Amino acid sequence: MSTAGREALPDPDLSCTFRGEPQRLDLYLSLQSQDHSRSQFKKLIQEGSVLVNGVSVKASYELRYGDKISVWLPAPGSEERLTPEPMPLEVLYEDEDIIVVNKAPGVVVHPGAGHETGTLVHGLLAHCAHLAMQGGPLRPGIVHRLDQDTSGALVAAKSERAYLNLIQQFKDHTVQKEYLALVYGQVLPVEGEIRTQLDRHPVDRKKMAVSRIKGREAISRWKVEKAWEELTLVRVAIETGRTHQIRVHFSHMGHPIVGDETYGGGRRRARSVKCQSVQSILLNVERQMLHARRLAFHHPITQAALSFDAPIPSDFSQLLAQLA
Repeated sequence: MSTAGREALPDPDLSCTFRGEPQRLDLYLSLQSQDHSRSQFKKLIQEGSVLVNGVSVKASYELRYGDKISVWLPAPGSEERLTPEPMPLEVLYEDEDIIVVNKAPGVVVHPGAGHETGTLVHGLLAHCAHLAMQGGPLRPGIVHRLDQDTSGALVAAKSERAYLNLIQQFKDHTVQKEYLALVYGQVLPVEGEIRTQLDRHPVDRKKMAVSRIKGREAISRWKVEKAWEELTLVRVAIETGRTHQIRVHFSHMGHPIVGDETYGGGRRRARSVKCQSVQSILLNVERQMLHARRLAFHHPITQAALSFDAPIPSDFSQLLAQLA
């Protein structure tokens, strides 16, 4: 894609204004997308499909504050056609328009860099006759996500009309989402709210962080379910659905989620637990103990009120049993 005649080009698929410290263009783009790798962006840059301030630059171009970036992605081709892959699915509800599943921990929701196969989307395609294609060629039917190591209730759209309605419900914050989280320390008060802005971490762009300057508002409300001397089980209702929201909020409060290596709840924190028997139990935890227990919304077609409770996975329930 040359810059000549670019006035005739369609609108870019991705556009943004850079607001950070100087950074390589290809690296920055790869950190903004879960669907394309750094090498893929480098190829697009070399092909002239990425413009900075309206002109082509090299992949090594150092972005400066205020630079305007435009990206044209290749049209979906045969390489983006997903092959259905049968996998065990715990279906909580299904009709011709939607499917609600209890996502297992360790399962990535849709394909992206490093996860081309074995995702929930691959399993859904094997289970369902069709999924809404408005989600895109690599994420058909996906209207919201859970982190790879977060388990729990997730709804996907099978019809196009269901997709559009569900997207609007999430946008309007009318979907009710409640999680269970096992966190370090004693959470006080026993119920409360944390309201902050969340933005990309200023240094590690794969992480999120609480920001006092910019970002998007994130609201989490908690209530203590059970407390031990050095651990607390909390119910968390989120009004917004920001990336890593609960993990960042509780880490910011000094109560990182057990098993969350990214936000301070990993093995290093486990070794600081005074009770040796509890410490040995926590050192065997292999993922963050965060579970989307409840999901409630209106059926996108009938508008009937729906609510689903997702059973806790075995690793989480066994951990709680060991602590009891």
